[in-house]
Amino acid sequence: MEIFEMMGKYEHEQIAFWSEPKFGYRGIIAIHDTTLGPALGGTRFWRYDSDEAAIIDAFRLSRGMTYKAAVSGLNLGGGKSVIFGDNRVADREMIFRAHGRAVESLGGRYITAEDVGTSPADMDYVLAETDHVVGIYGRSGDPSPVTAYGVFVGIRAAVAHRHGTDDLGGKHVAVQGLGSVGRWLCRYLHDEGARLTVTDIDEERVRTVVEECGAEAVDPDDIYAVEADVFAPCALGAVVNDDTLQVMRFGIIAGAANNQLALPQHGKALHERNVLFAPDYVINAGGLINVYGELHEWSAERSKLKAGEIYGSLRRIFQTADDESIPTAVAADRLAEERIARARHLQRSFV
Repeated sequence: MEIFEMMGKYEHEQIAFWSEPKFGYRGIIAIHDTTLGPALGGTRFWRYDSDEAAIIDAFRLSRGMTYKAAVSGLNLGGGKSVIFGDNRVADREMIFRAHGRAVESLGGRYITAEDVGTSPADMDYVLAETDHVVGIYGRSGDPSPVTAYGVFVGIRAAVAHRHGTDDLGGKHVAVQGLGSVGRWLCRYLHDEGARLTVTDIDEERVRTVVEECGAEAVDPDDIYAVEADVFAPCALGAVVNDDTLQVMRFGIIAGAANNQLALPQHGKALHERNVLFAPDYVINAGGLINVYGELHEWSAERSKLKAGEIYGSLRRIFQTADDESIPTAVAADRLAEERIARARHLQRSFV
């Protein structure tokens, strides 16, 4: 694996490695682009199969954060951290304080937050070593409700584009992943009268949502073959791939998971099959909006209002894709790249 070759491929400005062997900390911070402002992105704690897999995940996720901020109209760049290890470990203080020192070493070019495998409590440990962290208890806290709200309005936008009305009453939505975001999304959908089919590897989560929302449950491997109006992937990425495309019968794919397309060509495949895809970094931007609001001392109401603008962003992307006969993922990328390109003429990269 050639690091500089990979940085060129993903168009990254910087990658930082930090190790504290005594505490079992192995961290990677990837900064993709700081044209619009400091790079912001959460810290993912995961047991990767290899160093290369961890680095690639950091590259892909941080690039997505750049595009997410640009499309959302936020003055932020894109970054991401990954901690290589077992996120079930109970003794977490020194791991996350070590991570805080790694973040601090970048002098404000990168701001972190929680992500998969981490929590606001972990961010409190990071705060002991650096001020460049958001999502802290007593501030914006858990971004899941705002993220879920953004996905909810994004589903409404997709339904409106496909069916001419954004009324979700009677619409069938298959939700994959019932963590914090997925569970909140199910509540929003249930309140609007949607019919839900759900799945998760955690049986207790499934039971809770079935009881709260009257949902039907299926096994994790069976969710892809459910006949539903909307598929909402809210777990890990790469769920649209060569195998799942063979069995999917959804008209719309719109969910919270990052990097839902295993490969770029899968977006083209959805376009050719007339499946309306809500680009993940657009529809799931509510979490980023939530922590951006923390940086600027927004009220919770203002952050939720800003997340509601995802509706209009997606409607514009869908229309552009139709007008130019291109996949929605390509239309979203163009919108993000245009904003970044314009900003380069106005200011220097963030230092």
